[in-house]
Amino acid sequence: MSKVWFCRLEDMAADAAVAEKVLLLYETAGFPDMFEEGEYTAVKIHFGEENNIGHIRPAWIRPLLERIAATGAKPFLTDTNTLYKGQRQNSVDHLMQAYRHGFSIENLGVPVIIADGLLSKNFSEIAVEGIHLKSVKIANDILHSESMVVLSHVTGHILSGMGAAIKNVAMGAAPRSGKQVQHADVKPEVAADKCRGCMSCMEWCPKDAIGLYDGVARIDKEKCYGCAECIATCRHEAINHSFRGTSRMLQEKMAEYALGAVKNKQGKVCYITFLTHITRECDCLNEAQDRITRDIGILASYDPVAVDRAAADILKQEAGKDILRELWPDNDYNNQISHAEKIGLGKTQYEIINLAEGISTDLSNSVTQDSDTGR
Repeated sequence: MSKVWFCRLEDMAADAAVAEKVLLLYETAGFPDMFEEGEYTAVKIHFGEENNIGHIRPAWIRPLLERIAATGAKPFLTDTNTLYKGQRQNSVDHLMQAYRHGFSIENLGVPVIIADGLLSKNFSEIAVEGIHLKSVKIANDILHSESMVVLSHVTGHILSGMGAAIKNVAMGAAPRSGKQVQHADVKPEVAADKCRGCMSCMEWCPKDAIGLYDGVARIDKEKCYGCAECIATCRHEAINHSFRGTSRMLQEKMAEYALGAVKNKQGKVCYITFLTHITRECDCLNEAQDRITRDIGILASYDPVAVDRAAADILKQEAGKDILRELWPDNDYNNQISHAEKIGLGKTQYEIINLAEGISTDLSNSVTQDSDTGR
């Protein structure tokens, strides 16, 4: 079984309290022993799209970055550019967006490096033993780092049902062309009776694949590469996926991309996952989203599959139902987790170690039961 450490948070906890729990997890899990003098350490994070408020806050991770640097390693914050139009489609705008959200060397003491370069051309092809893919494209500045810390914020997701560690590594280590490979099987469709001809989908389509004909949007399937920006943009629910196996394929390709991203870092990757400000959609959405449940806590592991499985289990028990499956009934997030285990990325069976309660319990896809916490 893989180990997953867990710290509960009070709802809307102060920044200092969150940062303290992050350090507790970092130390207890033995993460400091992972780093070596002089090695480059990619700290993978999502900086949050413009107007997003749910992303991991800089104040939560500054002490962590200081501790990593104290080992002699050279940490840097990183992400890759996006497929969709927005503030993170190229490195200049992406860096500016990161700075606007407080991810600057002045605030955090480490640089921000966009791992796939100015126009997302800085990547290498890496061989993988996948079922769908035999090679994946990985951003060079992540590939050439000796170690990696993956900081993930759990959310729902319009295509994968859930975004957590697996998705963070899969999409976040891939250049735009690698993201396109993962999305290639996803094709949106327009419901003509719902389309109002507002053209917002046309404005945001990065491939100019949408035109207006007789007042109704139509999508050129040859040009479309499945980024789902039109679905996220449409406020009339006129654009959706056919969901004929496309979500499963996307998720399975995600797992294979994640495998490629960590292939050269055996024993040199750790994961810290935040169950805070959990929202229906991911932090790529250009708006402030409401929470779907209270803040819960933070998890840590060396295993991305185990930490995602544990995060989903804890959220399910906290909400009293599988809330992400209810929000995205056509997108079963369990596909990415099960496929990741199948290809050897990690294990779904885990032992959870509750630091707040001092509890260590062997688990199989479940969470600790405790009379005081309900966990």
